[in-house]
Amino acid sequence: MRPPDVSNLGLYLPLVVMFALAAAFAIFSALLGPLVGPSRYNRAKLAAYECGIEPSPQPVVGGGRVPVAYYLTAMLFILFDIEMVFLYPFAVSADILGLFGLVEIFLFIATVGFAYAYVWRRGGLDWN
Repeated sequence: MRPPDVSNLGLYLPLVVMFALAAAFAIFSALLGPLVGPSRYNRAKLAAYECGIEPSPQPVVGGGRVPVAYYLTAMLFILFDIEMVFLYPFAVSADILGLFGLVEIFLFIATVGFAYAYVWRRGGLDWN
C-alpha cells in the first residue's frame, strides 16, 4: 500500500505561516503593552466605563429588567442578517443556477419582504 501524496501540503505553508505570524503578533502585543505603557492609575481610570450615565453601585429598581422591545429588535436583526447570508451564495453562483435560481431567489426575497412588511405593520420597528 502506497502512502498518501503529501506534495500538496506545501500549498498550505503560506497560510500556516500567516496564522503563526498573526498569533505571534497578538501575543507579543498583549504582553508588551503593560510593560511599555504608562502605569499612572487614578480613581477615574479604574472606574467602570458606561456611556452616558454614571455607574450605580445599587441595582436598578425592578431587578434591572430590560424591555422586551430590545429582545425583539435583536431577533429581527438576526433574522434579517441571516437572510443576507443566504443571498451571498446565490450572488456567487447566479450564472450557474440560471432561470431556476432567479425564480427561487425572487421567491425568497418575496417571502422576506412579506415578513418585513408584517413586522413593520405590527409596529416591530417603532421605538415608542
